[in-house]
Amino acid sequence: MNNKLITLCTLITLVIGMSAFNKAYQEDSPTNLKVLPKNISHEDLDKTMKSFNMALGVKCNHCHAPKPNGEKGLDFASDANPNKNIAREMIKMTNKINKKHFKHEYEGVVKNISCNTCHNGKEEPFTIVKQ
Repeated sequence: MNNKLITLCTLITLVIGMSAFNKAYQEDSPTNLKVLPKNISHEDLDKTMKSFNMALGVKCNHCHAPKPNGEKGLDFASDANPNKNIAREMIKMTNKINKKHFKHEYEGVVKNISCNTCHNGKEEPFTIVKQ
């Protein structure tokens, strides 16, 4: 009887521990992804966001809103910052251009455009207006 009780308690502890680990993993998963793949790895998401930072010469708070109630940090899932939706539309535009015009290899390299093509490290892309 004592061995059964010990086994049962061990099993219950194991189940509780696994569910707590699973909940922590779910909280770290990105939410509110509307353009980027929903199954993107944390590493790929981080690389993608850093490429946006570099291409536009901005920091994360350019597109992401602060956490509510004065908490420290950013609320990455929030859509409160209008620049986030602008970024989504720019990603869609870039993907569409690449799919339509840059899908073939040239000398073994698939060429494409990215945010940096127009922004070149600046928040606003350089444009020439012809009159």
